[in-house]
Amino acid sequence: MSQSSVYEVEVVDNVPFGRTPGLFFALRLQKPEKWGDWSPGQFVMLRPCDWELDMTWGRPFSITRVSSREVVLFIQAVGRGTERIARLKRGDRVRMWGPLGNSFAVEAKCPTLLLAGGMGIVPFVGYAEKHPRPAELTMLFGHRMPEDCYPVETLSDRIELEAYLESSPDDLEWFLKHVKSRIAAYAARDGLVLACGPQPFLKKVQTYSLECGARTQLSLETRMACGVGACLGCVCTTTDKWPVASKAGQPVQTCLQGPVFWADQIVLEG
Repeated sequence: MSQSSVYEVEVVDNVPFGRTPGLFFALRLQKPEKWGDWSPGQFVMLRPCDWELDMTWGRPFSITRVSSREVVLFIQAVGRGTERIARLKRGDRVRMWGPLGNSFAVEAKCPTLLLAGGMGIVPFVGYAEKHPRPAELTMLFGHRMPEDCYPVETLSDRIELEAYLESSPDDLEWFLKHVKSRIAAYAARDGLVLACGPQPFLKKVQTYSLECGARTQLSLETRMACGVGACLGCVCTTTDKWPVASKAGQPVQTCLQGPVFWADQIVLEG
């Protein structure tokens, strides 16, 4: 990682999201002057300057969107680190490194199905915003918290979006059947399928995609500590479809080779 990719920036605002207090936030950060171009699917690592040695590692966040002045991240407070990040206020300073990782494929004239589970909706905000033909995009979004906790409105203004609340095991079973049928339909049209969400959800998407031959990319929500391949804490195993033969069947770092992978090129545990 070059030193120029590490920035100390100011918090512009940290806006609570939805009617569930204390859980979801849109964190707006000052855009660094030397920030390069970015592509949807990439992420940043974030570490508030006042953490000192209390918590050593930063936290990874998908980039939601980038404007001329701001980098916007969407935060769910789920642990000690993210809970403290959720308490950031305007004027606080954070260290941010990125953009990191690779990005989703974009095929302008190809019908593209977006599959999001929970916080997996986040990278698709920027994807829909930057896509040259958003009319080609359709999203299925499964979630357990109320819909207004997520940036659904931002997406539904641009693309066709179907949101499904999971409140029982029957809801989940129905949603997965719906996902399977839609993947098969897109495979028949040689469409593109992009998915992001928790690993059990991605495992289902991978299984369905391999069964019907759908061209599918998966964005892994892997725990990361450094984001630059130094700690080896985010590895996944490749298959014999991996493009570099010497790495087939070997572990690779998600932060360097991902977080986006073709579904037939990695092994996901159930």
